[in-house]
This record gives sequence, structure tokens and C-alpha cells, in this order.
Amino acid sequence: MNVYDTANRLAREIKESEEYANYKMAKQTLNLNTSLKEKMAKFEKLRYEVQLEMMQTGKNNEEKYKEMQDEYAELIEDEEAKRYFDAETKFNILIADVNKIIGEAIRDVME
Repeated sequence: MNVYDTANRLAREIKESEEYANYKMAKQTLNLNTSLKEKMAKFEKLRYEVQLEMMQTGKNNEEKYKEMQDEYAELIEDEEAKRYFDAETKFNILIADVNKIIGEAIRDVME
């Protein structure tokens, strides 16, 4: 079997997975709620800034980190946002697991 055929089959199976379907639906629902979408965009921007600063400096900006935590705490009180975060987490775990499996299979040539 051709590796590209296998990769295409994997891509199809990911798109047919429950994790993908739930994440896609949660994202579509979120996009219909303008105010929640704006709050989520603000949170995502803040989360990105916190992660970037952590990678660049090796330290958390405590003020920004606290602000991010507060934003998250407020967001998860909304059922749509909570559903989105849950679906996003499950989908990210699926993708991370697939990446781990592939990484382990080729580790010997990557070291």
C-alpha cells in the first residue's frame, strides 16, 4: 500500500471521527453567536500571547496569565463556550495521539 493512500485514508477517517464532528459543530455554533465569538477571539489572542512569551522567555507573565485564567473562567460559564473547549480538547488529543504514533514509528531515523 502506498503511504500517500494511507495518509489520505487517515485524513478521511479523522474527518469522519466523532471528535472532528463535535469540534466542527461546536465551532459553527460559536460562530453564530457574535458576542461569544468576540470574547473567544479575545481569549485566544491572550492565550497565544501568554504561550509565545513563555516560549521566548521561559517565564509566565503573571499578570497576563491571571487575565487569561479569568477570561477562561468567565467563558466556561457559558454552555456553548464550555462545549467548544471540551470539543477542542478532545480533538487536539486525537491529533496529538496520531502525531505521537507517527513520531514513534520514525524515531530511529529522526535521532
